Amino acid sequence: MKSKRQQEILRLIAKYDIDTQEELRAKLAENGFNATQATVSRDMRDLKIIKSSGSDGRYKYVFQEPVNDAKLQTRYAKVLREAVKAVDVAIQLVVVNVYMGMAGAAAVAIDSLALEGVVGSIAGEDTLIVITKDNVSAERVCSFIKEAIK
Repeated sequence: MKSKRQQEILRLIAKYDIDTQEELRAKLAENGFNATQATVSRDMRDLKIIKSSGSDGRYKYVFQEPVNDAKLQTRYAKVLREAVKAVDVAIQLVVVNVYMGMAGAAAVAIDSLALEGVVGSIAGEDTLIVITKDNVSAERVCSFIKEAIK
């Protein structure tokens, strides 16, 4: 059931401009998949679904495939070099201080790199929090970012 529901989620976000989990949950229900918001949230995390700005400026959910292309990885590293001022670890969190307005770009770069142990990220205007599975992962991500901004 989980696999079929996740396939349906991918189909729905490809077909419709869905911008809330509640909207996605309702579309799932319309198609015979009754799921709680918590289940939808877990599925979205497992599927690496993120919000992205569309051509009309509105945000919508999209599937994000991990980046394997060396050229793209180089671009994301460049974004980090240009955006990040400082990075530190606080238990399972990596706190990334960036130049004003650059947190979103840095978050996209980090999320796109699909670093091992990263659960997700939250971006403000000048700060980005990267949530990891454990403190070992947090240290590894912090070291990666420090190396990328050298």
